[in-house]
Amino acid sequence: MLTAYLLAIAVGAMLTAAVPVAFPRLQSRMHLFLSFSAGVMLGAAFFHMLPEAVESGGLESLYWSLGGFVFLFLLERYVLVHWCKEDDECEVHSPQHEHSHGKTVGTAAFVGMSLHTLTDGFALGTAIEAGIGASVFLAILFHKLPSSFSLAAILMSERKTAGRTVAYTTVFAAMLPLGALLYLALAGVVPHEVFGARALGFSAGTFLHLAVADLIPDLHRRRQDRLALSIALIVGIVLMWAVGHFGPAHQH
Repeated sequence: MLTAYLLAIAVGAMLTAAVPVAFPRLQSRMHLFLSFSAGVMLGAAFFHMLPEAVESGGLESLYWSLGGFVFLFLLERYVLVHWCKEDDECEVHSPQHEHSHGKTVGTAAFVGMSLHTLTDGFALGTAIEAGIGASVFLAILFHKLPSSFSLAAILMSERKTAGRTVAYTTVFAAMLPLGALLYLALAGVVPHEVFGARALGFSAGTFLHLAVADLIPDLHRRRQDRLALSIALIVGIVLMWAVGHFGPAHQH
């Protein structure tokens, strides 16, 4: 099951990364998908990951969720990995930054998004072990597709060759199975009854950070399509609720 999920996400990410090479104008239409993705990640965290973590490991699992949230915050803060897509200027995309540091945004986005993908692979491993793999798989899949598209678009905007863009996105996609292997390696040396719940809580924290700190703030800056973006967010949340009530996770 883990191999099938990893393969599906990796193939989807690679195919999506090829789109901006052929159709660069489509990036302006990705905000609806990103809003939907934010809702899916919120639903996965609150309906599946956190309840399962608390049921297995008690309220202490919530401390690890906070740890996952802060970990990803520090990662973005100090490794320069925040990949904003808004039209407004930010610290990374400002003309002053590009003038002083050259074409470094693509490299920064690649590093940060790859580290995010590493934590996603870790989360998928914990979720499958906990019996809620389907919901977390959907959350990661719907997040990785626009992420892969954005990474390729940024690299192409810096006039990277098609071959180099493919190489970057391949490494980016490979971080997902690497994260899953990291979970399996740690699970083999740490007592399962302790490690599983804490790892799931930690992963839920990273999902919450991605949704509320990366995706939703960007959507707030969109003055157009407010109703459509709000509906897309709610649809993503409702989908995760439905997966929990009618899918394999409910049977578990």
